[in-house]
Amino acid sequence: MNVLLMAYGTPYAPEEVEPYYTDIRRGRRPSEELLKELAERYEAIGKSPLNEITLAQAVRLQALLNLEAPPYPKRLLGPFPPRAPHGPARVYVGTKHWHPSIGEAVAAMHEDGVRRAVAIVAAPHYSLRSVAEYREKVDSALKALPEPIDFVWVESYEAHPGLIAAYARRLEEVIWRLKNPGKAAYVFTAHSIPVAAVEKGDPYPRQVEKTAELIAKRLALPRFYVAYQSAGRTPEPWLGPDINELLRTLKEEGYEEVAVQAVGFPADHLEVFYDLDLEAQATARELGLRLLRARSLNADLDYIQVLKDLVEAAWPR
Repeated sequence: MNVLLMAYGTPYAPEEVEPYYTDIRRGRRPSEELLKELAERYEAIGKSPLNEITLAQAVRLQALLNLEAPPYPKRLLGPFPPRAPHGPARVYVGTKHWHPSIGEAVAAMHEDGVRRAVAIVAAPHYSLRSVAEYREKVDSALKALPEPIDFVWVESYEAHPGLIAAYARRLEEVIWRLKNPGKAAYVFTAHSIPVAAVEKGDPYPRQVEKTAELIAKRLALPRFYVAYQSAGRTPEPWLGPDINELLRTLKEEGYEEVAVQAVGFPADHLEVFYDLDLEAQATARELGLRLLRARSLNADLDYIQVLKDLVEAAWPR
């Protein structure tokens, strides 16, 4: 079994911010103002751990795929579990905007003799501006190969029971810390996309809302809201409400506490640490709101088990 695990990617060092941003802009160098703003955001959070988390996800996913035993064995000691029936698994990492790039990963797979593989993005919701673009990069890389690789795609998994349980488990930890859970507002966030994509029938907002609805149902939340964050710096309208706008509305409605969960971002990275932990938290303090964010899934085994289930279900029998 062969797997291509993909994520957005992030620069490792300050000098890499410019080429990284240029790649995001499809080869167009950002203005000095935009470049300075992004560099300052990275400096404010210290460092984005996204690359390290993605690599940890790949290592753990490969380990689980190569075992028949569940990730939480009843016995801590015992014989080493036998290999999985689908044969040895190899997980390759490709990032959308940094290194190893998706093109580099596909080339490495071909060099290793891979001719069939499952492709999955470490993001649960499909969008024309996210998963579809990952697919474009894979297709572009395939054109450079002398022989094709047959990829089977996992395009979304917004309602996977394991994903919902993992998110609910972390939000429950926040609920324990609320002074009055019955009177708090519960907000689920995801990355904004251009309104134009939604008008073309992009399923993204419906999938985000489905994830939020299932978590809320599992925890019997009295109320919940969906907000978006991290809108692009372009003149076109982006999907809202923005998390900061929603916080102002919630304050006007009389809420004093807000529990936030970034369901569109399984892993910690710039948009979580800056847009939520710094920017949204600053808005909340300004308004007199107490904001608590649920921790991310990252490379925790309950999330890796979800990825394992999806990959095994997609692998051709």
